[in-house]
Amino acid sequence: MLSGTSYDAVDAAVAELTFVGEEIVLRPLGLHTEPFPATLRDALARCLPPAATTLAEVCLLDTGLGRFFGEVAARADAALAGGAADLVVSHGQTVYHWVDGTRALGTLQLGAAAWIAEATGLPVVSDLRTRDIARGGQGAPLAATLDALLLLGDASAARGALNLGGIANITARDRAGRIIAYDLGPANALIDAAVTAATAGAARMDTGGARAARGTVDRALLARLLAEPYYRLPPPKTTGKELFHAAYLRERVAPGEPPADDLVATVTELTAELVARACRAHRIGELVVSGGGVRNPVLMARIGALAAPARIVPSGEFGLPAQAKEGYLFALLGFLTVHGLAGNVPSATGARGGAVLGSLTPGAGPLRLPEPRARPPRRLRIAT
Repeated sequence: MLSGTSYDAVDAAVAELTFVGEEIVLRPLGLHTEPFPATLRDALARCLPPAATTLAEVCLLDTGLGRFFGEVAARADAALAGGAADLVVSHGQTVYHWVDGTRALGTLQLGAAAWIAEATGLPVVSDLRTRDIARGGQGAPLAATLDALLLLGDASAARGALNLGGIANITARDRAGRIIAYDLGPANALIDAAVTAATAGAARMDTGGARAARGTVDRALLARLLAEPYYRLPPPKTTGKELFHAAYLRERVAPGEPPADDLVATVTELTAELVARACRAHRIGELVVSGGGVRNPVLMARIGALAAPARIVPSGEFGLPAQAKEGYLFALLGFLTVHGLAGNVPSATGARGGAVLGSLTPGAGPLRLPEPRARPPRRLRIAT
């Protein structure tokens, strides 16, 4: 289960995973998505940086998210697994990712796992990022684990993987052939902020890219946005709405400049330019794209134009629908955890070594784990 930085809905991807020799075979069983209740979404927005909050509000939010996640997990189990699920893996809702320069020092995802275990009767793997940070890593992007096994096994393929959530992150190989992954910068985060401001909260996203299509890119503003120091930091690096939030945008845009649709077009172009720079830097010939940003045709068209000659393909061509890929990622990570296998890619996150990720909360019965696997998998295969 995943609630991303856009915090508009919870995605629960249901999968059957098995070991077959050196492979993990993942059979997708479907995606169950539920929008946040308005009251819960508003409570979450009040707690996110740069807003001030209290421990009382954090406690209430942790409980409210845990209860909602538990309800979603129970309904997804009933609808897509016939009530036969063995395990819930919950990413939780990131409310703070503590980064100092290129070093991550801590991370906080809310949505208390005990409520999920109580609602489903199933064991829950949660808090999947902290162990990597404890080993000196960024705790993200964990997508590198799935990408390495499914998409980047052939070092000669010149392939990369891009996820367009609130933040854009990319997985590729560096010139030495090592898997690397890092956050490029904002994807939907600043687009959503611009739309929310323009509509006084009546709309929260650029549906169908309509505003960007009507607008014109303000090249002077784009140049100012591209001067952000984060973009010059070397990977591994991570970021989030701690940096790229509505106030960040207001501080860089003079009053009345530019018109609302031009601002949306400009921050859309910003994301496309960041992606194109990464494609050039890593010599990417084929870019596999997933995440909510895939539904924005203007963003996708600009990425295609600026990243050319790289071929842009949706992750669905590899068996994982673009909207569901991150949900299946966390199913994979939880599967690795309960089998005693590392879920991070140290060359991507910067950790000192591999780490079994997450914390386990027992379900209604005794906690019984599979026999630990002696060797990590070499490939991920999607069974359709």
